[in-house]
Amino acid sequence: MTCRERILSNDYMDILLDYVLSPEYGYEPQADYGYHALGNDRGILFIERSDRVQSMIAERTYSFMPKCYGLMECRAAQGAGLNTLSLAETGILRVQNAPLNLKGSDVTIGFIDTGIRYSDEVFRDYAGRSRIDAIWDQTIQTGTPPEGFAYGSEYTNAMINEALADDNPLSVVPSTDANGHGSIMAAAAAGSSIENGSFIGAAPECRIVAVKLKEAKQYLRDYYKIPPGVPCYSETDILQAIQYLQKYVSIFTKPLVICLGVGTSLGDHTGVGTLGNYIDYFSQKRSRVFVTAGGNEGNAAHHFHGEISERQSQRDVEVRVGENERGFIMDLWGDAPYFYNAAIRSPGGETIRWNNPRSTVPQEFSFIYESTRIVIEYQLVETMSGAEVIRFRFIEPTAGVWNIRISSEGNTVGGSFDIWLPITEFLSADTYFLEPDPQTTITEPGYVHSAVTAAAYQTSNNSIAAFSGRGYARDNYVVPDIAAPGVSVSTPYGAASGSSVAAALTAGGCALRLEWAVVRQNDIMVNSVNVKNYLIRGAQRVSYLEYPNREWGYGRLDIAGVFEFLAGLS
Repeated sequence: MTCRERILSNDYMDILLDYVLSPEYGYEPQADYGYHALGNDRGILFIERSDRVQSMIAERTYSFMPKCYGLMECRAAQGAGLNTLSLAETGILRVQNAPLNLKGSDVTIGFIDTGIRYSDEVFRDYAGRSRIDAIWDQTIQTGTPPEGFAYGSEYTNAMINEALADDNPLSVVPSTDANGHGSIMAAAAAGSSIENGSFIGAAPECRIVAVKLKEAKQYLRDYYKIPPGVPCYSETDILQAIQYLQKYVSIFTKPLVICLGVGTSLGDHTGVGTLGNYIDYFSQKRSRVFVTAGGNEGNAAHHFHGEISERQSQRDVEVRVGENERGFIMDLWGDAPYFYNAAIRSPGGETIRWNNPRSTVPQEFSFIYESTRIVIEYQLVETMSGAEVIRFRFIEPTAGVWNIRISSEGNTVGGSFDIWLPITEFLSADTYFLEPDPQTTITEPGYVHSAVTAAAYQTSNNSIAAFSGRGYARDNYVVPDIAAPGVSVSTPYGAASGSSVAAALTAGGCALRLEWAVVRQNDIMVNSVNVKNYLIRGAQRVSYLEYPNREWGYGRLDIAGVFEFLAGLS
């Protein structure tokens, strides 16, 4: 079986490795496998799903198993027509015009999302040629994969232009964006001027590279209880998309902005993990900026924060489960030196008790009068974060209110813990915490320190969007970094709302900064952290708020303000 077949087959599971699997080790594998090296001493193993392998992984779920990511929705709706109000609000229009005349020339923005509608006018230049340098469609296996990758099909700029000259473009380049999410983001960040200037993207002269993510394998969807038909993407494909964008642009040694419009509630919410570490690795390189959406979980009631003390050594957590909920997971995170037990009471009154076994072997519980099964997976010290994590997997849960009593024991009673339910897209609308905490609802990888994380606000009244994810990180690191328009933002596909469109506008603004700094050679040492800190210094702030804060970060995106700050230094 080829590596491509292993990558695509549901009979093979994907394992994240924090070491290089080199053929020179010379050992005999105990299962059929394929391997892809990511760099930074990391790789992905594609190995047959034998009982032995699955048992091994079950004992180290957070260390090895890829997380599933969903779209940070750009919900497009018919609005008041095309306009450039969001660009005016963010100071982008000012720097697009004289005297700076910044439009993203010789900068590339890479999108990792649902693909791109390459034939649309908004992605062409004035002569009608495509501004898209390449598309890696991970879902199409009939073409040639990018060099160094084993699956999907790569379409070059020449191939795209050939398709545009054909009466049936999709017969030449069959990649498209049926969902529309990726095209909305690309238009907001990098769209050309259309309709006589009625619409223009933030960086209308940049180059575009798009990765269309393939759907996660069914075994991952089953494990994480992802509802049928909901877009869901594996961490392994996102990691390879980042690697592809970095490799592609390095050929031309041009500045690169990577814009990621997917997120998850899985993870320790401090930015630590395989994807987070990989983003940090690339973001520290010169002329690279990584932008991520802050998520849409601010008002979803999917986060619970609990405090435990010697006076109150237990805390009740109530989860309301909807009628149509077929299953879900929720993760509890706590820090040393504390550790926790759990007692779970069903809506019918039956109780099970999980006495912390300090063992990584998963435990399964069932009920006499309920069809629900609960699997509890545990790591006292999760490999990357060092934190304690308890995963509750609810299978066919009974509708109603479930009570989870969390208690602390031993010589170190106390501490605090956090529990997250899945993101809105992966969960029934009727499943939520009855006493939620709206803070620390940024989605991963929004907590990565080197990335620029964007919250969403409404320009009509300068209020934070109710759905916008809120900080800080679980370790109190400040996120989000900046807030950008994310409600009824004008695009050629309708008025779009969601934190991903806020990230797209921010990515376009970062491209303008890179053009000035790198292309025009004003600051060739620039990287993601540098750009982020200049965005913070140029941000719009109001006197009645303290900064940073959990909703706005350091203020509203203002690219013109960045250059005003720079002018003040000269």
